[in-house]
Amino acid sequence: MIANKPGLMKKKPTVGETQESAWAWLKRERHALKGAAVAAGIMALLVVWFLLSVPSLLAVAPAVGMLASAFLVWQQWQSQTGRASPASGELQVAQRRLSDSEQRFRALLESLPKVAVQGYDRHRRVIYWNEASTQLYGYTPCEAQGRALEDLIIPEPMREEVIAAHRLWMTHGTEIPAAELELRHKSGAPVAVFSHHVMLGEQTQDPLMFCVDVDLSVQKQARRDLEFLTRFDSLTHLPNRQTFESELNAFTERCHAMGDYVAVFVIDLDRFAEINDAQGYEHGDALLFQVAKRLRRCQRSSDLLSRFGSDEFAMAFPHLKHSGDALRLVEKVLDVFSEPFILTNREIHVSASIGISLFPDNGTTARELIHNADVAKNRAKLSGSNRYGFFQKEVHDELVRQHHMVERLRHALRRGELALHYQPQVAARSGRIENLEALLRWFPQEGGTVSPAEFIPVAERSSLIHRIGEWVIREACRQQAEWKRVGLGDHRIDINLSGKQVSQLDVFDHLEACMQEFGLSPRDIGIELTENVLIQSDDRVLDVLRRLHHRGMKIAIDDFGTGYSSLSYLKLFPVTALKIDRSFVRDAPSDLSDRAIMAATVFIGHRLGLEVVAEGVENEEQLELVQELGCDLVQGFYHYKPMSAADIQRMLAVRLLVVPRIIRD
Repeated sequence: MIANKPGLMKKKPTVGETQESAWAWLKRERHALKGAAVAAGIMALLVVWFLLSVPSLLAVAPAVGMLASAFLVWQQWQSQTGRASPASGELQVAQRRLSDSEQRFRALLESLPKVAVQGYDRHRRVIYWNEASTQLYGYTPCEAQGRALEDLIIPEPMREEVIAAHRLWMTHGTEIPAAELELRHKSGAPVAVFSHHVMLGEQTQDPLMFCVDVDLSVQKQARRDLEFLTRFDSLTHLPNRQTFESELNAFTERCHAMGDYVAVFVIDLDRFAEINDAQGYEHGDALLFQVAKRLRRCQRSSDLLSRFGSDEFAMAFPHLKHSGDALRLVEKVLDVFSEPFILTNREIHVSASIGISLFPDNGTTARELIHNADVAKNRAKLSGSNRYGFFQKEVHDELVRQHHMVERLRHALRRGELALHYQPQVAARSGRIENLEALLRWFPQEGGTVSPAEFIPVAERSSLIHRIGEWVIREACRQQAEWKRVGLGDHRIDINLSGKQVSQLDVFDHLEACMQEFGLSPRDIGIELTENVLIQSDDRVLDVLRRLHHRGMKIAIDDFGTGYSSLSYLKLFPVTALKIDRSFVRDAPSDLSDRAIMAATVFIGHRLGLEVVAEGVENEEQLELVQELGCDLVQGFYHYKPMSAADIQRMLAVRLLVVPRIIRD
């Protein structure tokens, strides 16, 4: 390396030089030889020490310091000047010894493991590049020679800073401090190093800068491994309890600002110790890994999942708008354990007990929420396996009731407890029955009825709404086919579709498949959607609705005026009818505001070529008002209550063109 320094090797004096100048030359070369020997000695000690030291960041600093000292000693002795030698023979011996010392110094420098040394001129162009630099940065000496430091290994964001620091050192003597840096490999990959800088001849016209870089990749990886072990579970690679608590605290702060709920679940596997005892810890670990994998499927991008230890997991679900949303999440987690797990080609059924706490009702910190969920979990375990419990009794009671209702609804589907009733829509002026709306009813085997206002929202919050919706579509199509078979199918049946159903486009595929199965046309079946469903629908839903509309299917907006009313979507969606909500009809005779809203709806609907239906007409005064406003159809108790299919069939058989009448209890 030293041979690459311009002017470092002195020119051999000529025979004609004077004795005095020759003597001065010999004296100067002896000083240089002594300096080289001292530097070489330091380097030899450095090599021995480096090979015996454990590679770590603490070991790097002394190494860099000793290497820098060697450079400084070399510079000091090389800068000594004297007078020439009188004897050319002695001069040649001195030069030979100096050259040997330089070669030993270079060999020692090249042999340093994982210490990359590069030399740069005043323009930061490479003048020296050792083998360790090639191993570290990927450039061979030939590739690096003459190229600028910033173009080789300095990342773009650091370049201006590096250039400015180098210039400041040359002009003002401000040294570049040793530091950990992330430089750049030839491939573009980052390279972590501890870098020390030495400036030689900074007071001359040709200063040289040497960079001594020690590879920190092993230390960095060890640091990453240590950080992983302190933050994550080694078996499942899930965050541990400490990490979970930290992230949960951050979630609660954000949700507090937004007024949202956070649900915290503590999940404990039932009788896990028995599996460990019967099949061994290896199988127990395999089961825990599978459980973690399934729980990840329940996890949205914003949710937290952690393993607390042994057979206990925890989850956090932020940004819930209602405390009741936790019921849907409980069912989703419980479904994880509905299918058996496979261990050594054997099926093992595992259940879990879950404790649930809600922010902010059950605590404001992660510690409180986790503790309360754990308490609820322990209470749930007392009730048996595969149970869950809420910490707050009021919420617990309500959610348990809803959960029981979901279970009852599942049984109702299997037992045939659900039925469709039909309410006629009649012409406002003539009273002639035009269409029928299919309405879901639940008649439990133990007697009584359950209001749709009570069980439909529960079904909406669970995945059960899809199964119920499919049953409604098929039953309505079957009934229409039956009425057509007996000559009573001249009235369209309208089916209500919820937002959750529409979000899955297969509901329309199921509708068309059922119509085809029972030989129905799009004019036999219509659909009703709330305005909120339309606003939240994407282009795929719009395309399907347009296709159905073009085939002749009627599409009505139900409960118009009660949601996020926007006239813009009326021209975007293929709507054929508006149904004015009963809340406006009920008070319109005495409330001028409700009457104005109804009048505006009728006006806009007719201008757009839409049919207008008034819902909830229960008395003559309301009927007269909707007739006066120009509504096309009327639906309500004034004419007909919802009736069973058998009652509708008997009525249609007797009165195909009936005069309006009041159905009384």
